[in-house]
Amino acid sequence: MRVMGLSNAITWSNRSVYRKPYPLGQSSFHGQKISKLQNSWRPTASPVRFTRILALSTNEIKVGTNIEVDGAPWRVLEFLHVKPGKGAAFVRTKIRNYVTGNTVEKTFRAGASVGEADVVKETKQYTYKDGGQFVFMDMSTYEESRLNESDLGDKKMWLKEGLECEVLSWNGRVIDVEFPISTTYKVVEAEIGVKGDTVQGGSKPVTIETGATVYVPFFVNAGDDIVVDTRTASYMSRA
Repeated sequence: MRVMGLSNAITWSNRSVYRKPYPLGQSSFHGQKISKLQNSWRPTASPVRFTRILALSTNEIKVGTNIEVDGAPWRVLEFLHVKPGKGAAFVRTKIRNYVTGNTVEKTFRAGASVGEADVVKETKQYTYKDGGQFVFMDMSTYEESRLNESDLGDKKMWLKEGLECEVLSWNGRVIDVEFPISTTYKVVEAEIGVKGDTVQGGSKPVTIETGATVYVPFFVNAGDDIVVDTRTASYMSRA
């Protein structure tokens, strides 16, 4: 005997008997079972979320590595692997706290495990200042990130509207902003160079469009565009 489920046709001894299909959920046994399954099925639990735990060996530490110490994110500024004649090897570092800005020296045992801070870096554009906050926008999603003036510190002197920055977040909180190393600014105030200064060399202070002071060669004048190294606040060239 061959059972055809969709057509409800039963073929036996070369004779076919057709039965009218029943709507699901009514008297059809087949339909009742499916209907009960459809009505009784429900998600039993929400998806399981796993917390990502990051760790690395102190032997992997290098300049720029983000580590987590005492529940806070730190950036490695300097490191030195030391292997003394006696005793265990160790790694001497200088690290900066992303949240407080404090810089300390810390020593780790070589080969020990240290937590890696899950710092997320996103390219965003500085758009405007809203009270005591600086607003950065993702130009593809228009999502805004805000950083308090007190958290930004002296870095605020390099912000100008339209500047693309790297916004760093940790645990959903904006903790730092990184500027392009070489950025162009307009000089708005500059002393007039004295004749002969360009020959003798030297420098003079000028004020750029953000209000920051930069020391430049004497030949630079108000209205000039200059390229500044934002890491050291030093003049690089005329744009």
